Formats: sequence, structure tokens, C-alpha cells
Amino acid sequence: MKVDQKGHTVTIKNTQGDFNAFLEKVTQQFKTFEKQNIIIDLSADSGLTEKDLKLFLPLSKQQKKSKKSFVIVVADLDFNAISDKLIVVPSLLEAHDIIEMDEIERDLGF
Repeated sequence: MKVDQKGHTVTIKNTQGDFNAFLEKVTQQFKTFEKQNIIIDLSADSGLTEKDLKLFLPLSKQQKKSKKSFVIVVADLDFNAISDKLIVVPSLLEAHDIIEMDEIERDLGF
């Protein structure tokens, strides 16, 4: 697991290739990141399904309650099949863009 902090955003990348171990580590260490926007970078993982991504739903809900963003980056997936409760994008650039838009909306009071 690689953690990269940039401003008000933390990018957590799965470097082990073991999705379940990564999910467990992120869940255990979530309290240390909850005050920042979080990007979960799974772009190197192949073969992920919507079912796998749904496992991040409790963390995503927790972030929304804290008025912070939670974005998952996955390279190849049917994005139309993903739940509307999760924000899933194909690239890190798009993840940063979504967080910036969320920050602007929060500043404006939406």
C-alpha cells in the first residue's frame, strides 16, 4: 500500500496486488485519513468487479458524512454498472478534478 499526500487529498494505491488485503488495510487505517479527501487507486488491479468495489461503500458513506470526497480509480470496468453511491473514474486526473469540483460545491454551500 502506497500513500501519497498532496494538499487536502490522500491517494492510496494498491501495490501488493491482493485486493482483499488492501481493503482490510485501508479499513483499519481509515481513521488516519478521514479528515482528507481520499482517492483509492486500483488502476493497476485487473479483473475487479462491481461487487469488489461495493466493499468500499461503508468507507464512502463515512467520508460523505464528514463532508469529504471518496473517489475510486479503476482502469477498465463498465462504469454504467456501478452504484450511484460510489464515485468511480478511469484516471487519477479525473479523480482530482472531481475532488476539486466537490470542494467548490462545498465552499458554495451545495
